[in-house]
Amino acid sequence: MSSLTTTPAPPRTPPPLPVRRTRLFALPEMRWAATALVLFLAGLSVQLVGGPAWASWPLYLACYVAGGWEPGLAGLKALRDKTLDVDLLMVVAAIGAAAIGQVLDGALLIVIFATSGALEALATARTEDSVRGLLDLAPDTATRLDAAGRETTVPVAQLAVGELILVRPGERIGADGSVTDGAGEVDQATITGEPLPVDKTTGDEVFAGTLNGAGALTVRVDRPAGESVVARIAALVAEASRTKARTQLFVEKVEQRYSVGMVAATIVLFVTPLLFGEAVRTSLLRAMTFMIVASPCAVVLATMPPLLAAIASAGRHGVLVKSAVVMEQLGTTTRVAFDKTGTLTRGVPHLAEIRAVPGYTDQQVLAAAAAVEHPSEHPLAAAVVRAARDRGIPVRPVDRFSAQPGRGVSARLDAELVQVGAPTALLPSCATGPDFAAARAAAEQLADSGQTAVVVLVEHHPVGVLGITDQLRPDARGAVAAVADLTGQPPVLLTGDNPHAARRLADQVGIPDVHAGLLPEGKVTAVQKLERAGERVAIVGDGINDAPALAAAHAGIAMGGAGSDLTLQTADAVVVRDELTAVPAVIALSRRARRVVSANLVIAATFITGLVVWDLVGHLPLPLGVAGHECSTVIVGLNGLRLLRTATWPHPTRRNVRGQR
Repeated sequence: MSSLTTTPAPPRTPPPLPVRRTRLFALPEMRWAATALVLFLAGLSVQLVGGPAWASWPLYLACYVAGGWEPGLAGLKALRDKTLDVDLLMVVAAIGAAAIGQVLDGALLIVIFATSGALEALATARTEDSVRGLLDLAPDTATRLDAAGRETTVPVAQLAVGELILVRPGERIGADGSVTDGAGEVDQATITGEPLPVDKTTGDEVFAGTLNGAGALTVRVDRPAGESVVARIAALVAEASRTKARTQLFVEKVEQRYSVGMVAATIVLFVTPLLFGEAVRTSLLRAMTFMIVASPCAVVLATMPPLLAAIASAGRHGVLVKSAVVMEQLGTTTRVAFDKTGTLTRGVPHLAEIRAVPGYTDQQVLAAAAAVEHPSEHPLAAAVVRAARDRGIPVRPVDRFSAQPGRGVSARLDAELVQVGAPTALLPSCATGPDFAAARAAAEQLADSGQTAVVVLVEHHPVGVLGITDQLRPDARGAVAAVADLTGQPPVLLTGDNPHAARRLADQVGIPDVHAGLLPEGKVTAVQKLERAGERVAIVGDGINDAPALAAAHAGIAMGGAGSDLTLQTADAVVVRDELTAVPAVIALSRRARRVVSANLVIAATFITGLVVWDLVGHLPLPLGVAGHECSTVIVGLNGLRLLRTATWPHPTRRNVRGQR
C-alpha cells in the first residue's frame, strides 16, 4: 500500500486513449446515404400531399443516383470479375420498378442499401481510429540512464534491449521490462485487467503504457517498442479484424446462386418467346413482370425490418447493436465468456472481512486502520475509510503520517505507532509469538480465498488483518444463470487476475470453467480454442486487454459504463447502461428476431414462387404481378415491425429466457 484516497472511489476505468475519431460525415458513403434519404423523404412528402408526378419523380430519381451509384458501380466491378451480388441486383430491380411506375418502391430499396453500406464504412473507420489510438497509450519518450547515472530524454522507439530507464511517480512506463531498483505500485489494468495497483519491486515485470504510482522505478528494457504488449494488443485487434470471416445475412449467403438464376431466367424468358415468333413488346413485358415478381425485394425486406426493429428495441433498453449482421450473429451464440474486473465486478475495492487477533475487536482494528489510511490516496485506503464510515466508526486524526511504496502507511494515533500494509512487509518470518502466528494464518486464509490481505500493527504487534476484494455486480449471478439457461451450458470466465481471486468470484456467480492470469493474447487463444471445438463464442468485456478477444470472437459485447474507447469500437454490441442482465436479454431477442426472419422468408418465398409459376405457366398481368409483389413486401415488413413492441424485450430472468433456444 502507499498513497491511498479519502473519498469513495468511482469505478476504475483505464486511462482514456487520445483517439482522433472519424467524423460522422467525413466518409463519402455517409454523405451519399444522407443525401439519398433526404431526397427520398422529400419525394415521399410531395407524393403524400397529392403533388404532381413531375414534382415527386425527379426527387426519387435523384435519390436513385445519390444512393445507387456506389453499390451499382461495385456491382459492375463484381460483374467484371464474373460474379453477381445483391447490390447490383437491387439497383437493377429498383430501375425496373421505376420503369413500370413503381419508383417509390425502388427508391426505398436504394435508401436501405445505401444506409447499410454507410454504417458499415463508419464502423470500420472508427475501429481503425481506435487501433491507431491504442499505440498512443505508451508514452512517446522515456528517461534513459547511462552507465554514470546521467539522465537523457529519448524517444521510446530508440530504446534498446538492456538499457535502463527511470520511471518517476505518476509517469507511464515507456517499455516492457524488469525492475532493477526501487519499489512502487503500478496500475496495469489496461494490460491484465487487475482491479488494484500491483506492488513492483526488484525483479518484477512491468509493461509499457501502465501507470506508475508512488515510488520511482529503474527498469531494464526487455523488449523493443514494436514488440511491447501494447503493440501486440493493437496488432491482435487489427489481425483479428482482417482475418475474421465476413459474416453475412442469410439472404446474402445465397445471393450468387439466386442472382445468376434470376438473370438467366429473365433472359431465357425474354428470348425464348421471340424464337417462336412472339412480339418483342409482349415478350419484354413478360420478362419484366418476371423480374419484378422474382426480384428479392420481399426477401430483403423479410430479413432487414425484423433485425432493424430488434436493433431499435435493444437500443431503447440500453444495448447498442451495431448492425443487422450482429443482431443475427448474437442469436447463434452457443457459449458466453465473461471478463472479470469491470464486467462481473465493479472494479471498486471494498472491505469484505476483518480478522482480529485475540484480545482485540473488529471495531478496534478497523478504527485504527481507517485513521492511518485517511490521509492516503491508495484505492485500498478508500475502501477502509469508507467501511469505517458505513459502520459509524469515527475517523480520528493522526500525526507523523508516512507512506512507503510497496510496504504500506504508518502514523501516530494517540501517541501509538500504527502501521497498515502488506503481510510480506509487516509480518517478517523472524517475528514470533501467538499474535504473529494468528495474523499470518489469517493473511494466508484471506489470500487463498482471493482477497487482498492488509495487516494492521500497533506498536509493532499485529492486531488484525483486513480482507479487501472487488465488488460483485448485484445482477451478476442472475445474468450468469440466465446465460447458462439460454445457451444450455455454463459460461466461461477469462481474466488476467490471479487464480485465487478468479476462482472465488467464479464460485460466487456459478461459473465452473475458469481461465485466470491471461494476457490479451491468452484470451484470444482461449476463444479460438473454444471455437475450434465447435462453439460460437460471445465474449463480454470492458477493458483494452479484452479488445483482441472481442475482435476474434463470434460476437463481442462491451460493457459501456467503464469500457475503453478501443473496446467500445471493437465490440459488436455495447451495453450502454452497464446492466449485465442485458446480455442474455439481447441474445434472446436476437433469437426471436431470427425466428421472425425465418417466417418472413417462408412468406416471401411462397409469394415469389406462386407469382413466378403463374407468370411462367399462364399469363400474369403486370399490374397484378406488381400488386402481389407489393402485398408480400407489406406483409413481411409489418410482421418484422412487430419486434418494435416493448413486450418483445425479454425480462432478464431464467424463466423468461428459457425456451428461446
